[in-house]
Amino acid sequence: MTENSTGETEQLLPKERLVETVKGDTPVAFTQITASSWFVVRVVLITLFIVFAAGFVASLFTWLIHLLFLIVLSVSFAYLMEPLVKLISGLFEKLRGGKLMPRSIAIALAYLTVFLVLGVSIAAIAPLASDQASEFGKKMPEYSKTVQDRFNSINTRYRYSLPKGMQDNITTKLSDFAGGLTGSVGEFLLGLVTYLPWLILIPILSFFFLKDINLFRVSLLRVMPHGDWRTRVEAILEDFNQTLAAYARAQLISCVLIGTICTAGFYLIGLNYAVLLGILAGIFEFIPLIGPLTVAVIVIVAGSFSDNPYVALYAAIFLVVLRVVQDYVFYPRIVREGIHLHPLAIILSVLAGEEIAGIAGVFISIPVVALVTVLYKHILEHSGNSGIFAGWLAPKQNPVTEDTASGKM
Repeated sequence: MTENSTGETEQLLPKERLVETVKGDTPVAFTQITASSWFVVRVVLITLFIVFAAGFVASLFTWLIHLLFLIVLSVSFAYLMEPLVKLISGLFEKLRGGKLMPRSIAIALAYLTVFLVLGVSIAAIAPLASDQASEFGKKMPEYSKTVQDRFNSINTRYRYSLPKGMQDNITTKLSDFAGGLTGSVGEFLLGLVTYLPWLILIPILSFFFLKDINLFRVSLLRVMPHGDWRTRVEAILEDFNQTLAAYARAQLISCVLIGTICTAGFYLIGLNYAVLLGILAGIFEFIPLIGPLTVAVIVIVAGSFSDNPYVALYAAIFLVVLRVVQDYVFYPRIVREGIHLHPLAIILSVLAGEEIAGIAGVFISIPVVALVTVLYKHILEHSGNSGIFAGWLAPKQNPVTEDTASGKM
């Protein structure tokens, strides 16, 4: 009986796993838990592939960053114009008893309406903002001297508690920061000026996106084979559409809302250059997280130049309250269910975009990451895995053969 069972065990288990404890006794089988060599090779190959693909995508992204930036802005503008185009088409259909307006004419009327409103608004606001900017530039040397005098006064007050070298170092650092902040804002605005020709290109590209978007969608779907692939691609396009529409709508409404509220709030606080700072707040709102923080620093520094020392404090409290209300009340209702990104992902995306492509990378980082998140979700749903590499990295189990099953019985 012992010899038969020993023979059956030797047939079922690899010989290297059999260990005889005492001569003549039945061998004891130990389970091998170390990874196989092929599993290690797969992990290494997948890691190398990820590194290579990430480097290739980063290089391609850097080469085409300005084109991608132009396309993202054009698509965003098209999403902003789409509701107005639908409204004009719907009104025409009701007035003409069901007769449809050509889409090109509806887009042209929407453009005319938007540009007319923008022209009137700019004509009303631009002179005041220009005067405030000119006045700020003229008084900049006076403001710099005021800041330096206040720092010297603080150093004089605490001259017995701080060493002379440390006082000079603090004064120099703070003065350099005040001057460098203004210079950075000026460089940023000059960088935006280089994109002024795009004010013509963006409406042109948006016109074709609005006019032929259904043609682009149908052409892409025809490339896909019938069945699950075409259904999945159609679902991806629909989610892309909802994500980009929600992002574009939320950013525009947030910029206008924050710019208006900040302008009114700065006036009530008694802050100088309220219109100029309100316009900056609206523009910088388009940059998630980093933009509002930059505006807060600029406003507090501008408030410190005021004759009333409490203006800067009032401005800081106002901006903190506004940010809380915007992030937890206004923005969730504006964006609704369009974008699902963790705040940490937003911060890292903006920082990575700035490192890769500067201003353009900052603006397009959030839409790109949002679309990648949507694509990743659909890949997981299509593959049925819990992770994109879960099926590749999972060690393969040896199939149970009939001989093995009968031996265990």
